[in-house]
Amino acid sequence: PYDGRLLNLVDTPGHADFGGQVERVLSMADAVLLLVDAYEGPMPQTRFVLRKAFQHGLKALVMINKVDRPDQRAAQVLDEIFDLFVDLGAHDEQLDFPVVYGSGRDGWAARELDLEHGQSQGLVPLFEMILECVPTPRRDKTAPLQLQVATVDHDDFIGRTATGRVQRGTIRVGQRVVVCHPGRAPSPPVAIKQLFRFEGLRRTQVDEVRADDI
Repeated sequence: PYDGRLLNLVDTPGHADFGGQVERVLSMADAVLLLVDAYEGPMPQTRFVLRKAFQHGLKALVMINKVDRPDQRAAQVLDEIFDLFVDLGAHDEQLDFPVVYGSGRDGWAARELDLEHGQSQGLVPLFEMILECVPTPRRDKTAPLQLQVATVDHDDFIGRTATGRVQRGTIRVGQRVVVCHPGRAPSPPVAIKQLFRFEGLRRTQVDEVRADDI
């Protein structure tokens, strides 16, 4: 939670071998935050994930990380990022991307490349950039339930767990739902045993989850 709002940040693999998982994660996103090393610049996996994001019509926000390194070359890296956007066919709105500079290890970000001033602000400029530039989701919380699952896992205590985004409606503990697979008949109705929302790196048990929640 930040400033009274919940920001869901979902990490995605950066390699083409995980293309299916990247697609599923991007389908839950309203925008992408591209993290680029201030020395290494855009990597091959950067190109792969960014191309997928543009295919989904998502706006990209950029953080140039590790600017506290003595060998950082943030200005040149920013030019390389712009060239990459052009090479991937980004449209005008996507080319007008916002940028922050910072250090993930030390937990700070800044709108300008100013190490002394930036370190005093923490991650506030990063969160403010997200709130300013990412469109506010406005899905219907009263419509029939639709939950898009991105990953399925197993928990030793509660069994199979699914992580996804509620695209519409509300899901509650005890509610009966049907799992749908393309090209397959719907499964028999099953009951929701437990629900969780993410708060930081923890999962918090809740009674219901509404549209736009993960």
